Amino acid sequence: MPDLISGQAVEQEIKHEQSVVDRVYARLEAAAESAKSLAAEGHARARLGNEGGLVERDAMVFQAARRLAMLDAAHDGLVFGRLDMLDGAARYIGRLGLRDADRDILLVDWRAPAASVFYQATAQDPAGVVRRRVLQSVADRVLGVEDDLLDAENAPDDLVLVGEGALMASLMRSRDRTMPSVVATIQKEQDDAIRAPQKGVTIISGGPGTGKTVVALHRAAYLLYTDRRRFEGGGVLVVGPNAVFMSYIERVLPSLGETSVSLRALGEVVDGIRASRHDVPAVAAVKGSARMRAVLARTASGPVPGAPTDFRVFYRDDVLRLDAKRLGGIRRSVLGSGQRRNKLGAKAVAELLDALWRQVKGGRALERGKEEFAQTMEGSRQFSDFASSWWPILDATEVLGWWRDRDRLAADAQGALTSAEVDELVESLGAADLSIEDVALLDELRYLLGEPPEPEAEHDPLDDLYDDLVPELATIDQRVGGSRAAGSVSVPGGRPTGSIEDDGFAHVLVDEAQDLSPMQWRMLARRGRGASWTVVGDASQSSWPSPAEASAARAEALAGKDQNAFRMSTNYRNSAEIFELAADLARARIPGADLPVAIRRTGREPRLIQTDLAGLADAIRESVARLADGLDGTVGIVVPVGWSARVDGWLVERDSRRVPVLEALDTKGLEFDGIVIVEPDEIVGESEAGVRTLYVVLTRATQQLDIVGTSSRWQPR
Repeated sequence: MPDLISGQAVEQEIKHEQSVVDRVYARLEAAAESAKSLAAEGHARARLGNEGGLVERDAMVFQAARRLAMLDAAHDGLVFGRLDMLDGAARYIGRLGLRDADRDILLVDWRAPAASVFYQATAQDPAGVVRRRVLQSVADRVLGVEDDLLDAENAPDDLVLVGEGALMASLMRSRDRTMPSVVATIQKEQDDAIRAPQKGVTIISGGPGTGKTVVALHRAAYLLYTDRRRFEGGGVLVVGPNAVFMSYIERVLPSLGETSVSLRALGEVVDGIRASRHDVPAVAAVKGSARMRAVLARTASGPVPGAPTDFRVFYRDDVLRLDAKRLGGIRRSVLGSGQRRNKLGAKAVAELLDALWRQVKGGRALERGKEEFAQTMEGSRQFSDFASSWWPILDATEVLGWWRDRDRLAADAQGALTSAEVDELVESLGAADLSIEDVALLDELRYLLGEPPEPEAEHDPLDDLYDDLVPELATIDQRVGGSRAAGSVSVPGGRPTGSIEDDGFAHVLVDEAQDLSPMQWRMLARRGRGASWTVVGDASQSSWPSPAEASAARAEALAGKDQNAFRMSTNYRNSAEIFELAADLARARIPGADLPVAIRRTGREPRLIQTDLAGLADAIRESVARLADGLDGTVGIVVPVGWSARVDGWLVERDSRRVPVLEALDTKGLEFDGIVIVEPDEIVGESEAGVRTLYVVLTRATQQLDIVGTSSRWQPR
């Protein structure tokens, strides 16, 4: 029976693993040089002097640059696992797959079937694995190893076992401002979700700290690996609650060897729009409600403010006129075809001409016929100016702005919104910038209005050549470089998220799904009609005030798709001391809360600090200083809506990246080594979902938690 060892023997184990890792990195460098050579050859093809050479250049350079980007992204901690198999073979697991010069497998990609036992094997079912080893590395240097003995009966006597467990070591690590990959420490219930069938909807649920987000991101990487043609070609869209969260997770997929994903916050889903501000909860609840569908439909089909309401023209012997009543009838008739408004300009002109022609009585005009009449009208500046003013191409942002006129909004919202809700919406639209909640309304309007017709371009015969050879060629900067334009990561395979005319993405991953409003579900559904989905969330953490309404919208968005559900049951984030406080609140005030088991204790209980208003600033400063001095990682300061500037002013001398001030909703999906919660009763009172929001905030800390306030009504009794 092998024994745990320490000292010099451990050093020897690390030295041996370092030699293997060195071989792998040498091969990685060789692969990078090969990719650079391919890129150089591609550029040389351009000197052939014909279109075929240019096409070959673009294809070769694109493939080479993509390979280089993948190799570069996987460089840090490339080798993280080793399996000692029953047959004596040693199988190394990494962030991507590599072969040696003889084409023998040097490193197994973590997503490959051969690597699945690294996550699935247990002592009860070792699946041919004797020892599982995790390599702890920084860049290309092995710092330590952690072993699990899975098959003691078949372990050789000289087998070395090292460490106390890779998972617990990972959990104790300090956090920075980005989410770490957990590819080396994935547990079996998480791996089951990652490797679920690709079709339909995979639902990943579980309480706070159970790793739902990181499991979902690993699933996206797994899908791209298993069916790259489908998912890279169609695109993978990852949607999170806010830009802070997207910045937090954006390194995870590249570190797993994947760059073919579009990352978008909810305020950035529609191309060309970037919103980071939430409306106050009461207004957000109205804008997100399913009732807005009817209001938006009325607005999109209604008259254009400032458009002419009367038209009068002399033709031959007749005076022809269209008054407001007749123009309203024509508008309704044109829209009755079911097509989108911006596509109906020609039909609107045709119906205007029909209505005018029916008024023609003079013999000369009737003799010349309707065709000459139409040509005369269409060539008339008077008629063309009227038609373009009466039926203009409409922009969704412009149309949403019509609601600044209270009378217009009240008319469109009759029977759907109360008078007080109309007032709140009008006031909110007076803001200088768009809110996150406005984005879904704009997307609905874009869908109702339709894309403006594109002008016909002259045909270029070279287009036929390029279409036949390499579709969708673009520059390397466009296809590989990627950018965080409009707050997103746009990378190879990522498709525009704003178009309403295409079928959307091949896969849509939605995190914090419990917070989506009905209108946001409609926005995402347009991008995933033919997609498979990964839906991540926990109803207990929902900030949406009407769960039933959101549930109905979610069911509509995912209708007709098979569903596979996976529940994560272990809280890896919070210490047991912190989660016990949060769980007490949930048991008392959140019916049916899904409470996972926290597996780690630190011996540090949460501190509850009550003070008066005059002492609040000093109490906050004391807590922040204590946590920042005592912890190596990040410390989050969580405040009620509207308190950020005030508290930021109280804490001038600090590293704002390491110690940020965030409103409660902006902490969704994030985690910090320490948290200071300011005025929890204010957070509870912000909305109907205030208790659930506070529950979220209580579960953001991994090590220490301070709660500072002037009252304590929130505490479970």
